[in-house]
Amino acid sequence: MQHTLEHIIDGLAVKQLLGSAKQSVDALSFDSRKAKQGTVFFAIKGTQADGHAYIPQVIEAGCTAIVCEVLPSHISETVCYIVVENVSLFMAYVASNFYGNPSSELKLVAITGTNGKTTTATLLFNLFRSFGYSVGLLSTVQNQINENIIPSTHTTPDSITLNALLRSMRDAGCTHCFMEASSHAIHQHRIAGLHFAGLGFTNITHDHLDYHQTFDAYIKAKKLLFDRANEDAFVLSNKDDKNGAIMLQNTKATRYYYGIKQMADFKAKIVESDFNGMLLQIDGEEAWFRLVGNFNAYNLLLVYGIAYLLGEEKLKVIQHLSMLGSVKGRFDYLRSDNGIIGIVDYAHTPDALENVLQTINEVRSGNQQLITVVGCGGNRDKAKRPVMAATACELSTKVIFTSDNPRDEDPEVILNEMQAGVPPLHYKKTLRISDRKEAIKTAVSMANTGDIILVAGKGHETYQEIKGVKHPFDDRAELTEFFKLFQS
Repeated sequence: MQHTLEHIIDGLAVKQLLGSAKQSVDALSFDSRKAKQGTVFFAIKGTQADGHAYIPQVIEAGCTAIVCEVLPSHISETVCYIVVENVSLFMAYVASNFYGNPSSELKLVAITGTNGKTTTATLLFNLFRSFGYSVGLLSTVQNQINENIIPSTHTTPDSITLNALLRSMRDAGCTHCFMEASSHAIHQHRIAGLHFAGLGFTNITHDHLDYHQTFDAYIKAKKLLFDRANEDAFVLSNKDDKNGAIMLQNTKATRYYYGIKQMADFKAKIVESDFNGMLLQIDGEEAWFRLVGNFNAYNLLLVYGIAYLLGEEKLKVIQHLSMLGSVKGRFDYLRSDNGIIGIVDYAHTPDALENVLQTINEVRSGNQQLITVVGCGGNRDKAKRPVMAATACELSTKVIFTSDNPRDEDPEVILNEMQAGVPPLHYKKTLRISDRKEAIKTAVSMANTGDIILVAGKGHETYQEIKGVKHPFDDRAELTEFFKLFQS
């Protein structure tokens, strides 16, 4: 489909336009290395670099359409300059127009919150696939169009990639798409201009303060998604979360709540629970689900509510949902030949770690040790490090502090900051092994039949990022290998 610049910016707020917008457009880019003739270049002011500095470079490469916030000192007569208030926000709307507004042709549902986004979005994808629909998924683990898996680099892609994916989904016949909406993506306007059929809120706890600086700013970033919701959309929020009602304060969409503790539109009750799953009562109907833990009861209830609000029958939803397994890296359960239980989980926030540990403690017997292997990521929120360490010590028999993705930080410094949160009475139950492989091996060597090992923090990830290099590393694979080594 042939596009013109004037067509894809039609109706959008422009402060100043210099040059002719009557030119054809073949591509959109905010990466100066990809800009050439026929490309609209968006000069975004990022955290690492300012796209305005690359305007001369992209013009030299043949680019004749520039979107910027400040005009460059040298103006080329062959270039169309579009000056706007916010390039990232403008880019999101242009991307939507360029790809034919694909979100309006799909039943697009976004899930936001600190924990549970990946599980909820993936369960929705698998559920609607089981109903026979053609479905798309945008998640931390992977993007997917029916059986076609597309590797994921961000929880939520940039607005150009996102709209391109949504167009591909629609072209493949998809009727629904379920996606995660991270606080970064909302704040950076990556999902602006999309038409959502529904929005779901899981919970909000301590995370990403390295980016948002304050908890209040983090809440406001999440809330912005609901503030921008369309009048014809539904929003479903966690009534049991203290910020669940705050999220929906200013929304124009139709409001619904789900909960286990408080009265809500969608209610659930945990009847039984063990390592194989739980018996859950949802809106009066009982069924056995293959997911474990209180936090997964909330995830299942949110999935159920969204499916119902999208027009599916209650009993059909419960029946199909009960047949679905857990999501990779989320309470991923394995057992050694000699009866040691291993659990791999993505828990990388204090609240997520507490949820997983409490779930294990609710199920385990008094004579089973709970050995937790946990670290904290480098170049990320430092305030949560001592809190996570204290949580691990409080709820585990033994704890091994280790590296997560140290990135550009010294692993030993991260471990020091974690250990600062350990109270003296728990000193004896902790070990410190910065090598993650060695830490997992040590945990397995310490375990006896029936004991439980939780390896937390990386979940589905198959790498460890050190000094800008991603080295192959898979917690589940390492645990499996050492189970075989010590299975005598």
